Amino acid sequence: MAVDAVTHLNFRGDAREALSFYRSVFGGDMAVVTYKDAGNVQDPADADRVMWGQVAAGNGFRVMAYDVPSNLPWNRGENAFFVSVRGGTAEEITACWEKLSEGATVRQPLGPAQWAPLYGMLVDRFGVVWVLDVAGGYDAS
Repeated sequence: MAVDAVTHLNFRGDAREALSFYRSVFGGDMAVVTYKDAGNVQDPADADRVMWGQVAAGNGFRVMAYDVPSNLPWNRGENAFFVSVRGGTAEEITACWEKLSEGATVRQPLGPAQWAPLYGMLVDRFGVVWVLDVAGGYDAS
């Protein structure tokens, strides 16, 4: 089984600035997809905010981030991060999901998403938010 776990930081309008800062500290490449890029604008104020972003460096540093949409609650320091688990196959992600979901609160059931063949979000029985998905190419069309 080959899965990657990475810290996924949550912001409200500061994700791009934070990713740029972390890139200046650790080096690497930065990728950003806005809500507008993904065709997922629920509130015009969110259009240019980060729906998904990442800094990945050759030295092993990797962090993901996004701007929590304005229709969801968010307070600085509360719900500040997720643990993101990305796998190469539906089978390995489904197996992890089934175990993590025991006693959990499911926020987004595991299923297809615009950006991934499988995606789901849950809060485990210890209060940790997990996002699981199968790695898939992003299609900006």
